[in-house]
Amino acid sequence: MPSNDLADRLAAVRRGIARAAIAAERDPQRVTLIVVSKTHPAEVVDRAVAAGASDLGENRVQEAAAKKPAVRGARWHLIGPLQRNKVRPALETFDVIHTVDRPELAGRLALLLGEGWPGRVLEVLLEVNLGDEPQKAGVVPAEARSLLDVVRGHPQLAVRGLMAIPPLADDPEASRPYFRALRVLRDRLQDATGHPLPELSMGMSHDFEIAVAEGATMVRVGTAIFGARGG
Repeated sequence: MPSNDLADRLAAVRRGIARAAIAAERDPQRVTLIVVSKTHPAEVVDRAVAAGASDLGENRVQEAAAKKPAVRGARWHLIGPLQRNKVRPALETFDVIHTVDRPELAGRLALLLGEGWPGRVLEVLLEVNLGDEPQKAGVVPAEARSLLDVVRGHPQLAVRGLMAIPPLADDPEASRPYFRALRVLRDRLQDATGHPLPELSMGMSHDFEIAVAEGATMVRVGTAIFGARGG
């Protein structure tokens, strides 16, 4: 894809973010566009960064680690599930991890940070399975407070907010109640613990404007920028 096409698509997504934010009386600058680069080659991802993408999202640790050396400066976000045996390469690759969903993973992250990166504090989000879908990762909402308490107990981890992927639906409006539920859960957790959770990572190519209307501070958009995966 030519660089000017990438720039045009990035601009179109940013206009959508701004439109939704302004309609909701929010500051568009408060919404981070995470460009989801999974399955796309490093040279294309690098062109996206040159066209203005500053934050990149990847689902797989190995894929991101292979691409990163060939991509100029960007902030890398892990938005896919993280297995215990991939924690060390994840720490070597990513700046933010959106998918902390169990105490064991938090403990492993904290342990390896302490061993290999003394003094580093990693920004993380807690993934919530709002639709109670067995095939998806994420803590169920009823257990989110317990997980937050555990993760807060690790000084190597800075819990910045919540992340969710609603059940797949053709109608973007079907995602709205899930986005709203994540915001309500975030607000309840803040009130209960006094711990600020400024980030809500929610919304993808087909529903990011609705996510912004419901309070998203990070949207994860790939197809609207790169086209079909692998294309």
